[in-house]
Amino acid sequence: MEIRQLRAFVAIAESGTFTAGALRVHVTQAAISMQIRQLENEIGARVFVRAPRHVILTEAGEHLLRRARHILREHDAALDEIAELAGAERGRLRIGSASAMVLTDQLPVILTELRKQHPAAEIAVGSGTSESLVEQILAGELDIAFVSLPVDARGIQTERLSEDQLVAIASPKHKLAKQKTISAYTLAGERLILGERGGNTRRLIDQFFAQAGVTLHVAMELSRQAAIRRMVEEDMGVGIVPLQSVRDEVEKGKLVRWWIEGAE
Repeated sequence: MEIRQLRAFVAIAESGTFTAGALRVHVTQAAISMQIRQLENEIGARVFVRAPRHVILTEAGEHLLRRARHILREHDAALDEIAELAGAERGRLRIGSASAMVLTDQLPVILTELRKQHPAAEIAVGSGTSESLVEQILAGELDIAFVSLPVDARGIQTERLSEDQLVAIASPKHKLAKQKTISAYTLAGERLILGERGGNTRRLIDQFFAQAGVTLHVAMELSRQAAIRRMVEEDMGVGIVPLQSVRDEVEKGKLVRWWIEGAE
């Protein structure tokens, strides 16, 4: 049983498909399939059952996943300790970010300073949802990540770096454009333009409205905040987004912003 096989197995188990798993460990789908076959031959049991759009862990796979995560954490910790003996300037830092704003604005500045202080250090950066990044930390694949709180996982230390707030946005042409606040129940009657399921903002939106006992009418699900803003500007519906992402458009009068009653 090899470390690369365990990394491949964990990557597929967490991402849900062989294709996504191969992308995570930077190999071809054929190569990762071969690693899993070799792993199954060695342990004498199947670890996955293939479904139409994803894979399902077998009972043996579920047991192996817990062990594999532990083995990989210990393996990476040993490598890090040895690297420290050689000096911090030759260490490794693997960073993940669930925030496009962090990746675009803050992180380049941070990494530039790190490069100046530790020019020989190996620094890797990746992106994903908060949930997937937390799983990668637990699996020993990341050292640190910028995610949305709360994080419900043992063994993860968190520190609040900044705060944002969900707001509703609409075109200035909207009939309620002059309002300052809006209720969850009023939003439920609107054609909503939201981010895709699985994203951090969408997770918080779904949690908020589930707690309010409200069912939403989602007209569009888009992967990028810029696309949501443009659709709302054209009065195609109402959006719910982080306040920081629409400050410029609100100040320029392209969008109106409503505070959502009960949202933090």
